[in-house]
Amino acid sequence: MTPTVLLTIAGSDSGGGAGLQADLATFAAHGVHGACALTAVTAQNTTGVYGVVRLDPTFVVQQVTTVCEDLDVRAVKTGMLASSDTVAAVAALAARGMLPHLVVDPVLVSSTGHLLMDEGGVGAYRDQLLAHADVATPNLREAAVLTGRAPDALRSLEDMVAAAHEIRSLGAATVVVKGGHLGTAVSPDVVDGPGGLTVLEGTRIATSNDHGTGCSLSAAIAVGLAGGLDALGAIRAAKAYVALGLAGAAGWEMGSGHGPIDHFGWQPAGPGAPAR
Repeated sequence: MTPTVLLTIAGSDSGGGAGLQADLATFAAHGVHGACALTAVTAQNTTGVYGVVRLDPTFVVQQVTTVCEDLDVRAVKTGMLASSDTVAAVAALAARGMLPHLVVDPVLVSSTGHLLMDEGGVGAYRDQLLAHADVATPNLREAAVLTGRAPDALRSLEDMVAAAHEIRSLGAATVVVKGGHLGTAVSPDVVDGPGGLTVLEGTRIATSNDHGTGCSLSAAIAVGLAGGLDALGAIRAAKAYVALGLAGAAGWEMGSGHGPIDHFGWQPAGPGAPAR
């Protein structure tokens, strides 16, 4: 049977743990075909990002349109868009109806604190792109920045709920504020969507191999949406997928920093439902 096609619009991680590489690995793990539009090339490894070269937004658009004119793309996710002009260009494509089941992962800064977006990028997300998102997936720092707070301002579940409401008011159909960096024993994700507020909890897994968790989560959400799940169902399935990936890689020794999660050996049991 011909596989479903998904598209990622994201930057390259030369270490292979996050970004476009994690998206494509997640797509393959779920048995779907991944197409891609590259936004930037990074020089990075498990210890951090050491350089970024951004591609011209017109070429990003050309990649997307070339793919979508030929392939039946069923869902799209965005990762590192790298510049405010690229955010605006992707928003224009979404406004034209070219990006179905759009999952927006607003990558603004790396986990090591390296800025991945030029000045004006936050405003471009707020004013142009988020309104087209079926699901938006900011982490704590991104959610804080998107709502005008200091990067470290979200320190409680109540803070996360308030931020999720504010981001959803910008037009995203569903917002999940990821609480993996909250530091609590249970990692809560706050979901604000058409059905109201839901808190999804997950047991924290002791591992330093957590690079690319956000990319993998948003890619897996796109898989679920393409497979017919509603937003909450897709988020639940994606969270389970990432948890198993963290557990699978917990004992790996790959690099001297934060290694990747385990994308290997997955056989989906149903739309968006991972199983070993």
